[in-house]
Amino acid sequence: MTASYALDADGPSPNTVPLGEGTPTKEELLVYYPTKFTWTQLKTFVNSGDLGLLKRDKKLQERYLRWIESIKAEYGSNANYLIRYRLRWGQADTLSKLPSRLSPPVVPLENGDIGSGKIPVLASGLPPIPPDTKPYFTADIPLQLVSIITNDWPYLVPTFIEHYLIWTVLPILPHDLPSIIRTRLLQDGLWGFTGYTPDSPPPSPSLLPTCLPALSDWCVTEASLIRTPRGTEEEETAVREAGLEVHKFVIATWKEREWETAWFVNPPRLQSVSALEHIHVFARYKSAEEANAWDHKTT
Repeated sequence: MTASYALDADGPSPNTVPLGEGTPTKEELLVYYPTKFTWTQLKTFVNSGDLGLLKRDKKLQERYLRWIESIKAEYGSNANYLIRYRLRWGQADTLSKLPSRLSPPVVPLENGDIGSGKIPVLASGLPPIPPDTKPYFTADIPLQLVSIITNDWPYLVPTFIEHYLIWTVLPILPHDLPSIIRTRLLQDGLWGFTGYTPDSPPPSPSLLPTCLPALSDWCVTEASLIRTPRGTEEEETAVREAGLEVHKFVIATWKEREWETAWFVNPPRLQSVSALEHIHVFARYKSAEEANAWDHKTT
């Protein structure tokens, strides 16, 4: 079933929210680009094995492509825009138009002012990599090598889901991936889930056929899916281990008592900015009742 959310009589509407250009506001997303998917459907798409099922609203995508052309005209490329302007290494995101409940980890400054100063960068616009840093993304990556921002161009997500990006200077995957999973990860990417309870685990990929009607606007069928069949236990273990550092970083940033998340790393075929690696996080902020129940679960 496709998700729908009615606008309140006194809430945003086409009469009160003008349709603009460039990065959208929350109100524009609500009025002009309403969600088509439920949270369960989104998690099913992530767990299906084909991350290409995650979509941006078609009209928002057209707006994005117009914006990209203007960005390329000014900065030369989307990557240059991100590096020279949008990303704030080790600092809080202060440029987003979209609301966020997250208080991300930031680099403490010498004067005690947290996350508001500038991190030194090289001529490339990227921060220098400290000595002894591992050559790939880890859960304890130096925070000045990370920029956590709200996705300015979010995918179609329910109104209560916040879509974040973790940009990183380092490769997300080590170069010495086990040969038994290298091809699979390059085709499928990585994903995981945090903050869920035993009575509400991530949806099984077997439920995907019941969700495909929600993707009818994109003419998605089971025959069009791009995914690797489940492998041997050795392969599945290697895939889980490949995503472990990202998984631990997500748990440390989106505390499981407060957040339920679905995170994923798109494979190269789905990456819009190949020059800079990033992780997607769909995050749902839990109710007070859920947080209290989590406390009882873990005691």
